[in-house]
Amino acid sequence: MPLIIKDEYPEKLFREDGKRLDGRELNELRPIKMEVGVIKSADGSAYLEWGNNKVFAAVYGPREVHPHHLAKPDRGILRVFYRMATYSVFDRKRPAPGRREKEISMIVSDCLEPILFLELYPGTSFEIFIEVVDADGGTRCASTTVAALALADAGIPMKSLVSAIAVGKIDGKQVVDLSGIEDKAGDADLPIAITWYNEEISLLQFDGEMDLDEMTKFLDIAKDALSKIHQMQLVSLKSKYITLKEGEGEKKR
Repeated sequence: MPLIIKDEYPEKLFREDGKRLDGRELNELRPIKMEVGVIKSADGSAYLEWGNNKVFAAVYGPREVHPHHLAKPDRGILRVFYRMATYSVFDRKRPAPGRREKEISMIVSDCLEPILFLELYPGTSFEIFIEVVDADGGTRCASTTVAALALADAGIPMKSLVSAIAVGKIDGKQVVDLSGIEDKAGDADLPIAITWYNEEISLLQFDGEMDLDEMTKFLDIAKDALSKIHQMQLVSLKSKYITLKEGEGEKKR
């Protein structure tokens, strides 16, 4: 078995045939699998496989706020807890939540809060627990996407779903859906999320170098990819209720 050295990355991120190292084209998404209703004890839940990322999300609420001083008398609050399992990355991660996990928890909360009617639930809280069991680039985008699915599965009134993806530049070329290696060794990455009820950007971060023309093109290719992800979210939600309806029909027979 070859020795894997954690901090060494290939000099080139494209193969000789022009495709990316994992065989994808520039605008091709990694394989994506979505499923809702996977955690029976939760009010709503979802599971997402995105490339080598594997992420669970569970939603609880509305329920009493603890500690009580965090409650708001005129609206509910949204609390997000993003965690990475100790075995989810190459080096064993410390069990305690780190700075990055707290940052991503805040980012996901900021992305999702605009789509919720929190004013309908004064003095209560909704809590989303996100667990990354395998990580390979783009976990904040995967977590935002799966958390929105879990909220919908919980039957919480929402204005729309939220979809997120990371686009970037590797070896001078613009690509969609960065893998872990591309994220670390590439020239630039831009995570972006969109709320579909008004098609506004709810997340936009940037790391690297690009000019204004490149940024404009990035936003265009990101929206095309986000539209595909949004359709996958809708299909996964519909499939649950189609299955339930078919099951009821069989019982009546």
